[in-house]
Amino acid sequence: MRLSPDASKPDWTALETAFEHNAPETHSYLDLQTGQVLTIVDSRPEDEEKRQLVRRSEGRFVHLDPASSREQYRWMERFVSSVEDEGLRERLVLAIDGKGAFRRFKDVLLSYPVERDRWFTYRANLLRIYINGWLSTKDIVLGENPPWGDPAQPPEPDVPLEKPIGNRGEGPTETLRRQARELIDALPALELPSVIAYLRFLREKVPSVEPGATPE
Repeated sequence: MRLSPDASKPDWTALETAFEHNAPETHSYLDLQTGQVLTIVDSRPEDEEKRQLVRRSEGRFVHLDPASSREQYRWMERFVSSVEDEGLRERLVLAIDGKGAFRRFKDVLLSYPVERDRWFTYRANLLRIYINGWLSTKDIVLGENPPWGDPAQPPEPDVPLEKPIGNRGEGPTETLRRQARELIDALPALELPSVIAYLRFLREKVPSVEPGATPE
């Protein structure tokens, strides 16, 4: 990235949103003339005019590469490593294990407003580091540097989170599910209706654990 007083100043808030939002059918571009972010959604026919504008304006628009789901998952792992409350950390380790990790992670933090606010700050910091890295690889001219400056990496290392492995080589979720099945199998048949009713209550209370839930 190069700077020039004659170049446009990006809409940094829209830029952050575009880099965070990772969806296959959504494509965002930085307009080097205006500094605005242009977003095109494949399923919206009304965005065809925007597509044509990008095609016929060579050199004006730069395609933005949002942080991948894998990258943002690593951000969650780093945050979980930083949680001091052992009980909450264990819950978050389970939440991010398997499909639906992003949504379950958010659901758990809803009950911990202080840690939830800390997560938003933590994620914003990592996102801005990502954006700065992306900008450093692009030969584009902008009117100013990012307003957040050069944020420092958090102390937690960018390595996979260590998750407890069961005696059978299972992940934490598989171990708990197996233990639950074993307990249910050991119950007298007369107790099963009550157990099933309670499990249904839990499923309705926490919709993120329903089969087929997808991360947001």
